Amino acid sequence: MVETNRDFFRDTWVRYLGYANEVGESFRPIVPVKVVRASYGVAFAYVLADTADKSWKMIRKVGRPKKVLIETGDALLWQTLASVVIPGFTINRICVLSQRVLSRNVPKMPLSVRNWLTVALGLASIPVIVRPIDKAVTIMMDSTYRKWVQA
Repeated sequence: MVETNRDFFRDTWVRYLGYANEVGESFRPIVPVKVVRASYGVAFAYVLADTADKSWKMIRKVGRPKKVLIETGDALLWQTLASVVIPGFTINRICVLSQRVLSRNVPKMPLSVRNWLTVALGLASIPVIVRPIDKAVTIMMDSTYRKWVQA
């Protein structure tokens, strides 16, 4: 039986493409900054694909420009916040903090080891932050944008 309510961009493995920038942030200590920036490109491509998907579905469903713009804005805001901005900032701060803690508390640890530990911590944090951030952004959108556009 096929689920009809399943959102390809939000309810499948494709959702993790939106977290490419978190992987990039995790690897920041050991890769060139261009790689980190490229990871943001992948994440934003995912955001735009989801936004286009939601827009196209709304065009086919109702065809009314106002409803299409509202749905497009909703998808773009939600994905930008939940997939790129908040998790990217969170992983960046986790990695910066771990670098500081390790350098202060274990000063004799070789830099390469400290960097790889930071990468591991950043990567391990990604699955932990995904659902709470998604839920928080949904709550925020429900109490702001979604409330405003219904008025």
